[in-house]
Amino acid sequence: MKALWYTRRGILIPLQQPDKVYMQIGLVGLGKMGSSLARKWCRADTHVVGFDTDATRMEELKSEGGFEAAYSLDALLNAVTAPRTIWVMLPVGRANHQVLDELRLKLSPGDTVIDGGNSHYKDTVTRAEQFRLLGINMIDAGVSGGLQGLENGFCVMIGGESSTTASLKRVLEALAPHPNQLLHCGPSGAGHFVKMVHTAIEYGMMQSISEGFSLLAAKREFDFDLSAIAENWRSSSGVRSFLLDLTANVLKDNSALDGVAPIVGDSGDGRFAAIEAIEQGIPVPVITQALLSRFQTQGQGDFAAKVNVLLRSGWGGHDVPRKNAND
Repeated sequence: MKALWYTRRGILIPLQQPDKVYMQIGLVGLGKMGSSLARKWCRADTHVVGFDTDATRMEELKSEGGFEAAYSLDALLNAVTAPRTIWVMLPVGRANHQVLDELRLKLSPGDTVIDGGNSHYKDTVTRAEQFRLLGINMIDAGVSGGLQGLENGFCVMIGGESSTTASLKRVLEALAPHPNQLLHCGPSGAGHFVKMVHTAIEYGMMQSISEGFSLLAAKREFDFDLSAIAENWRSSSGVRSFLLDLTANVLKDNSALDGVAPIVGDSGDGRFAAIEAIEQGIPVPVITQALLSRFQTQGQGDFAAKVNVLLRSGWGGHDVPRKNAND
């Protein structure tokens, strides 16, 4: 049975009232970003039907007025009123592909699916055409803003048909309420392409900031106060930025970074951007090096380093460092 009411601050409210039409959206994926989107929508008078394979994530959102938990994808689809709008917020990879494939089989003409993850734009172009042939609308949405997006609004980059984007205006503007936070970038795939480049730029900026503070920390005779330097730079310097703000906050709490493992993950967009640059013959050395530096922290350079150690020893007789048995 379709949901006709939802709870807000303990009060049952109909989806439609004479003076107000409440938005409704189905949301698949309630991780850090997905749950932030859900909260943002709920606080904008939206009925959010959410599903995640981790039931605890749905339990954590039940206190949000307007949130309704669905314990399967079928339950979610049954709870959303036609024509349905379904937002998928899953990491790029198998789970995302499986959900989109399942939606292609279960949605109806006139429904809309939005891929809010970091899918490769070429995959998005192909999928959008598959959905179009079935009469189903597909939008790709690059979303940035991190954990602060709930308070500040998200930066949303949209790809897809202009008419479909226009029909989702209230849903999108609930996430991106401030001027310039929402942009229709172009046809299918354009939103994911712009988000790909955006993330790749972040890689380069993060790497540069990290290396700079590493250099400062190594100059022990000056006994630099790294937190104070970050605060100084973030005020009016040429490198002030949101990422520098985050750096200042991190160093203020733990300037020695005790307990932090030096392993930097990558979500996929950096790889996509580097491959795209090679295909187009566009030099992006900073972005590429930042990506490779992340691989280095993941142990992908360990074998090469071992070979280098042994070559150095064989050529110049240098000692070969050995790992302790307990390492």
